[in-house]
Amino acid sequence: MPDPRPHEDPLHWYSLPRALFTGGNEVELLRGGDMLFPAMCEAIGRAMHEVWLATYIFHDDSAGQCVMEALEAAARRGVRVRVVVDGFGSAAALPVLRQRLESAGVGLVVYRPMAGWRSWMQPDQFRRLHQKLCVVDSGVGYVGGINVLDDRHDLGHGTLDAPRLDFAVRVQGPVVLPIEHTVRAVWTRAAFGRDWRDEAMAAARSPQPVQRVREIVRRMRLGPPVRASAVPPLHSLPPVRAAFVVRDNLRQRRAIERAYIDAFRQARERIDLVSPYFYPGLQFRRTLRNAARRGVKVRLLLQGRPDYRFAALAASVLYAELLAQGVRIYEYMPAFLHAKVAVVDDHWATVGSSNIDPLSLLLNLEANVVVHDRAFASGLAAQFDEAVAASREVTAPSVRRGVWANVQRGFVAGCARLYLRVGGITGLY
Repeated sequence: MPDPRPHEDPLHWYSLPRALFTGGNEVELLRGGDMLFPAMCEAIGRAMHEVWLATYIFHDDSAGQCVMEALEAAARRGVRVRVVVDGFGSAAALPVLRQRLESAGVGLVVYRPMAGWRSWMQPDQFRRLHQKLCVVDSGVGYVGGINVLDDRHDLGHGTLDAPRLDFAVRVQGPVVLPIEHTVRAVWTRAAFGRDWRDEAMAAARSPQPVQRVREIVRRMRLGPPVRASAVPPLHSLPPVRAAFVVRDNLRQRRAIERAYIDAFRQARERIDLVSPYFYPGLQFRRTLRNAARRGVKVRLLLQGRPDYRFAALAASVLYAELLAQGVRIYEYMPAFLHAKVAVVDDHWATVGSSNIDPLSLLLNLEANVVVHDRAFASGLAAQFDEAVAASREVTAPSVRRGVWANVQRGFVAGCARLYLRVGGITGLY
């Protein structure tokens, strides 16, 4: 059987501009918090060494209480538990998180805390931690779009009449390694190096301190570039083939976007894309239009019950352009839509945290798992078809035209350009 690890350096995946697949993985699709949180809490309950968790929102509702209790129990029995939350997304629950988790011995840090009105004046504050990651004992990982938040509760709208639609995956195998590296790096960055100082102290007490320090330095560096010849072809890897891709502000600025575009360019039969916030750049839209023109069945599932009206307006101004090229657009009506997933043909699928908008594609820290497997793609496609059946299709006559529609499009486009300039990103939109 081919070795699923194509390179000895554990950080080799990060030096490549595109998704690096490994073989021999197990990937399970989880729908909503009702499936994710029991599975994640059970894994944390069995942890013996380390637990790493990163999330945008960690709320103190029923879902948050469940996860907090599991983390507290693990820390009290001697497991090293490290949690990083976003300073904006988790601001409301931070006092409770600090009181409970830190008192139990959990290492809690905040990514870009919102400390007063001056925080809003800093352009870097637009770059948020939007990843949802958990790794237990380096053996099992969870990746997706689900915050630590009850599916039937919304921070802006209160109690919901139906659970939001969202997905995550439970993974085991070689793909867990880059997930752990990512959440560890984000935690360390938020902690301003405290984690590495702890390890340096441990190295000083080690019987072989020089070797220990070298290991720490090796884990901190990004690693040398990997030659294409060192990466085995996808077909030579044992199933299930999976890749972990991130969007950050260092080497992987466009890795997630490239993964989508590469798959769309190779599509022959179908492209099914779900994104609650949809305002992609020109290249992304052109790739979708080209696929539809060559006969690929392209379907988009977007919000029908918007939580932010401006985001819904931004998506709607693109409807005419996409519909004119044969792209079919559906709006999900039963509940809020929060899923970020896609299926291409019968073998390619992705689940993660990245929306298809300027925030996710150009500013936030995001993370997706890409799966090259027929059985997994089939399961996700079935979920897509079920959601489409409960949605309304947007047809050409419903597209708004005229002077007022053009004014709306110009206003949204202008706001997007201004936002990107404030965020320090230009040129792609």
